[in-house]
Amino acid sequence: MTQFKYFLFAVCILFISATTTKNTYTLSKDYTVTINGTSNLHSWDEKVTTVSGNGIANWNNGSFELVAVNIKMDVHSIQSDMGSAMNNKTYKALKADANPEIIFALNVPVKAIQTSANEKTVTAKGNLTIAGITKTVDMKVKISMQEEGKFTVEGSQAIKMSDYNIDPPTALFGTLKTGNEITINFKTNFTIDN
Repeated sequence: MTQFKYFLFAVCILFISATTTKNTYTLSKDYTVTINGTSNLHSWDEKVTTVSGNGIANWNNGSFELVAVNIKMDVHSIQSDMGSAMNNKTYKALKADANPEIIFALNVPVKAIQTSANEKTVTAKGNLTIAGITKTVDMKVKISMQEEGKFTVEGSQAIKMSDYNIDPPTALFGTLKTGNEITINFKTNFTIDN
């Protein structure tokens, strides 16, 4: 009887292995990442022009599980709509020389995402590192994947700069003072590694 139980266990393991496909993905170049904020004079926008990342997804009978997602944003690639002077203030505020990247790393897998729906809103729990400070965030994101070759992650995250020990930048000899809260907006596409 014991041998029969071991046999059934082995069959189950083989069946699960046969029906689950693990794929690795790389963030493709068609991404959009912006940072939006306010000031005492007007709202402002910055664009992150260099972003990289990767992900791992397990497929299983019409659904998939995001096991890992890692996104890195190059701080020195941030471009402000207020010009180069504000760029330099942003780099200084983010301590870019010592901490050249803003990093998001998923730390809890997102399970049972059905591929039949065009998109699904889920909570992505992960670590967000800015200016050398790491905080755990619960981020609402939209995930869509119609085929195993590509998936899209889209969302936004509001943060307070003070939570990351960042002094909000100022400009125009201190007459422009940025607000403490900013929003990171992103749309990223991941394609399967061949």
